[in-house]
Parts: sequence; C-alpha cells; structure tokens
Amino acid sequence: MANRQALRELQTRLAERLQLARTQGVSPLWLAVEAGRKNYLFPLEQSGEIFPWVSIQSVSYTQPWFVGVANLRGGLFGVVDLASFIDGQAAVPRNEFASSETRLVSLNAAMQVNCVLMIDKLAGLRKQDAFVDFSEKPPDAPAFFGHRYIDVNGASWQEINLQLLAQQAHFLAIAA
Repeated sequence: MANRQALRELQTRLAERLQLARTQGVSPLWLAVEAGRKNYLFPLEQSGEIFPWVSIQSVSYTQPWFVGVANLRGGLFGVVDLASFIDGQAAVPRNEFASSETRLVSLNAAMQVNCVLMIDKLAGLRKQDAFVDFSEKPPDAPAFFGHRYIDVNGASWQEINLQLLAQQAHFLAIAA
C-alpha cells in the first residue's frame, strides 16, 4: 500500500512539473520512460497526459501489440504496448505488481490521435544536460527514432518522435 501511495505522489509531482514546464517555458525536453527493459525519451511537447493503469478491453482481430481500448476521462483511447510495437512481438500480459507501475502516456491532443502508449515505468523528466553523449540513429532504425543519448551513468536512452510514430502506416493499421 505504501508503494502505491509513493507512486501516486511521484505521478502528482511529475504532473505538476510538466505543467510548470509548459506554462513557464522552463525546459525539460523529454519525458523519460522505461518499456520492455529499454529507456525511451518522449519529446515533452509531443507528450500528453499520464494515466495510471486502468482496465483495458481487448479487441479481437488486432495486431499483437495492440492491447485494446480504455476509457480515460470519458474518452475512448487505443492502447499500444510500446515495447511490443517496437520489438514486433505480442504484448506481454501484466501481473498485478507490474500493473501497479505501468502507465499510459497519451499523445499530445494536437496530434488528434486517440491513443496511449503503455509503458512499464516513468523515469522522470530529462534536460539536455542530463546526457554526456549522443549518436545518430542507425540507418535501419524506424523512422520515428531520433538520437540515442547516453546519460552520466552510462545508460542508453532512445528518443522517439511521437508525431512521426503517430503518422506511421504500421502504427495506424491495428487490424490483424
């Protein structure tokens, strides 16, 4: 129970910091997340609201990475398992403990795509100065991949351009 309260407090602090950054123009550049044991960076201006795990209604005859649909604040959103989409694998079912840390990150409303990305864990906000090195994406990487960054601890972070992701034909074609 204490873990759940701590997670709620972290989410509240992140939401407050996101709102402060958007209104004051103070610049965390990315929302850092973990999905499938990999680290990803979502551009802050392309990210939307962060939701806790909710009940998801599965949908038949869809791609294996499409988890289903969820009712979030009265709107119906498609739920995509980010790690499964990137790896081309079926979504991994979550147990109760894993679901407690799982979050749903919506795309910015300006993109007009009712979709949330299911991630395993929030890792906070990151600014450019949190990284010591970067490299271009490999030539065979998906079009929506941006730079790969290395933080001061040596961890690798892959930037994902959410706008380009939302425009991918493969991402939009959820039918199996």
